[in-house]
Amino acid sequence: MDEYKIIPASEFEFDEKTAKKLVKALKIQNNKSVGNNYATEAIEKAENGILPDAPDCLTPILFENKSTLFDYIGDGCGLFVFEHRAVFENARVFAKMTAETLLMLSEKGRTVKGDYYLAADGFISMLSKCKALILDMLSDGISEFDIKELISLSATESSAWHGNLDILAEDVEFYADKGYKTVVCSANPLNTEKICERLKKAAEDRKVRAFESFPDELSEGVSVAVDPLVSGFIMNSVSLAVFSDRKEVKNGVKKPVKRLKNSREITSLEMLKKGDLVVHNDYGIGVFDSIVSRDENGVTRDLLRIKYAGNDILYVPCDRLDLIAKYTGADAASGKIKLSKIGGAEWQNTKNKVRAAVRQLAFDLTALYAERMKTPGHAFTSDTIWQKEFEDDFEYTETDDQARVSEEVKRDMERPVAMDRLICGDVGVGKTEVAMRAVFKCVSDGKQAAVLVPTTVLAWQHYRTFLSRFSDYPVKIEMLSRFVPEAERKKVVKRLKSGETDIVIGTHSLLQKNVVFKDLGLLVVDEEQRFGVGHKETLKEKYKDVDCITLSATPIPRTLNMALSGIRDMSVIEDYPEDRRPITTYLAEYDEALVVSAVEKELARGGQIYYLHNRVESIYRKAARLSELFPSAKIDVAHGQMDEKSLSDAWDRLLKGETSILVCTTIIETGVDVPNVNTILIDDADNLGLAQLHQIRGRVGRSSRRAYCWLFYKKGSVLTEDAAKRLAAIREYTEFGAGLKIAIRDLEIRGAGDLLGAQQHGQMESVGYDMYLKLLNDAVNEERGVEAKEASKCTVDLSISAHIPENYIESLSARLGIYKRIADIKTDEDVSDVLDELCDRFGEPPKSVIGLI
Repeated sequence: MDEYKIIPASEFEFDEKTAKKLVKALKIQNNKSVGNNYATEAIEKAENGILPDAPDCLTPILFENKSTLFDYIGDGCGLFVFEHRAVFENARVFAKMTAETLLMLSEKGRTVKGDYYLAADGFISMLSKCKALILDMLSDGISEFDIKELISLSATESSAWHGNLDILAEDVEFYADKGYKTVVCSANPLNTEKICERLKKAAEDRKVRAFESFPDELSEGVSVAVDPLVSGFIMNSVSLAVFSDRKEVKNGVKKPVKRLKNSREITSLEMLKKGDLVVHNDYGIGVFDSIVSRDENGVTRDLLRIKYAGNDILYVPCDRLDLIAKYTGADAASGKIKLSKIGGAEWQNTKNKVRAAVRQLAFDLTALYAERMKTPGHAFTSDTIWQKEFEDDFEYTETDDQARVSEEVKRDMERPVAMDRLICGDVGVGKTEVAMRAVFKCVSDGKQAAVLVPTTVLAWQHYRTFLSRFSDYPVKIEMLSRFVPEAERKKVVKRLKSGETDIVIGTHSLLQKNVVFKDLGLLVVDEEQRFGVGHKETLKEKYKDVDCITLSATPIPRTLNMALSGIRDMSVIEDYPEDRRPITTYLAEYDEALVVSAVEKELARGGQIYYLHNRVESIYRKAARLSELFPSAKIDVAHGQMDEKSLSDAWDRLLKGETSILVCTTIIETGVDVPNVNTILIDDADNLGLAQLHQIRGRVGRSSRRAYCWLFYKKGSVLTEDAAKRLAAIREYTEFGAGLKIAIRDLEIRGAGDLLGAQQHGQMESVGYDMYLKLLNDAVNEERGVEAKEASKCTVDLSISAHIPENYIESLSARLGIYKRIADIKTDEDVSDVLDELCDRFGEPPKSVIGLI
């Protein structure tokens, strides 16, 4: 690579003649595009001998004979392509946007000489002529090229240990015992000493060697090195295991992050990256380019740089991010979204059209939910002594969120109108316990309660949980599902009608016409996203005067629309039990060696495993193959086509610990809780939906043990664009509370949908989800007679530096998130919360950040 020299743009020099030509061109453009701040700034730079980032339309003026990047690098250049699918998608979007810009320029009488950009097809053609090395996480869909060789590294990222040396020691011991060359890296020499001591203590007979940098030669045993390795990895093909603490601690100390009052708000800007579409309240849809710093009279300010149609640039002060939202919609990355023009009436016209469309929708929604609010419901009495005893009997320590949401639900139940509350919380946060407290309150008042679930397995699981939880109280609990024989089902229906049964847990059987309650007071719908529109309409009609709680870990976009629009009451549970850990998620081509490694690791610590194979016709062949690989393991099978007794027996054996590996279909998707199962392997994960993958992954990690999820896709398979996005999203969102983020990502992939119908499309595509929601909210308030309050606008320009330096918060997304938090400050308490968060996450804030606050 010695013959290639890369020159940063900041060091690029150009002669006086070129500079004068550039200044002249910029002035011509500025005269034809009044108010173009970018052109003015570029002229100043050019006059001072600095090469500005020239707009695309000036490229032929600057570089007359060379039109694209490929004209500079030559045919023999080595080219690295990271994630080729995203590169091609960006190329297609850029080409479309540029074509629109050229058309608009030509309409204004401005011409551009030559082809100075490549269309997507030309771009791919040029790449094929280079010596290209494609580096992809998913090795699929590379048919655009003539691939000479496919190299599969078969490496996976080593699991996180969150600063806990005991967890690290457990992993190191596992790989060292298998004869792997094992290395632990830390950028901090003080940490390496602690790591060495802990590993020596874990195995006194094992040689643990310390190095001042990554060792040149690796031999058997464990090495601890001073090295700022970004991430660890496992390479089974060469028996190498490398661990790193780079993501674990900051400055050698792991600090807890304080959870703030308004952390439940969804900040779309935190997921913003260069090239994403954004929506400005006044100027419309543009492309986020960067954050730029401006020095004026010794004062530094940060501005968001947004590109609009016609190469217009808008600079938005970072203290006004309340005017900006990320564009969310199914077509966000497709290039189909047309950019707005600054100064034109098009954006206002679009907003007016959508505003008119949502008025009818607001009328329908308001009428629907106003009818429910007017329907008299049962006002439950205040908590009894039994209620307090029942809540105190909870065997785990309740989280703050559980207590808060439980109080919100009980407060709603005590009102004389029918409750309709959505409880959104990630898998394992304790939504079922909140529901059980509400059910207890219901039956304490002499009313009946029904729990509706989507699968027989989940009904069986809840039935056992409720029996255990209510065992000390005179409450009759029964189940309605195909696990119950037909003769017994008829008796259950009869007892429900007579009032003998207090609580019933059932599947769709509860929706049948012959199921009649004597006095139903509460309906709990678990995993609402699994029920179709028809089922929900039946529920609304059949139980319109009954209090209703909906539980969901990943609310479908339509439900999320209603909840966030303020049409439904929503409670969010974010707190996790203290001993829970995020689930380590891996994504890879199917490789039997990876399966063996993952299963052996779980069996070695006495755990159990789910192997999800979602094809009944071949599930027994898969079970037989696993029996060959692990002859000492007890392997069982479970799927929805089994008879009731066989399926029930399979679950009993799993719960008793008799089964080591359960080969199953997606029948385990909802609510199944087996604390000793902490590894799940999923075949053909690309065929499953995003919310479905998140739910299935949540079947493990329900104890204090660290859990693992392996997502496999077939070797050589070509993933669809949506499938690749789903798999990337599920791998990205592994932290606690990811369910709501996954629902937002679902909005981006499939669209928000019509709030009242089954179709997955809506008016929001033309203005973006956030703006659509705002217009809908305004229309709903108008229907309700709520007077719109215009916020007072006041600008105070202080001569102090007010920005967040990159050396304080390196991550762009984190910086944008903090800018948004600061822009939303309303009270002194908000100021205190922001300062606490900054200190916890990034250390003492510099003066410029204090100035911004």
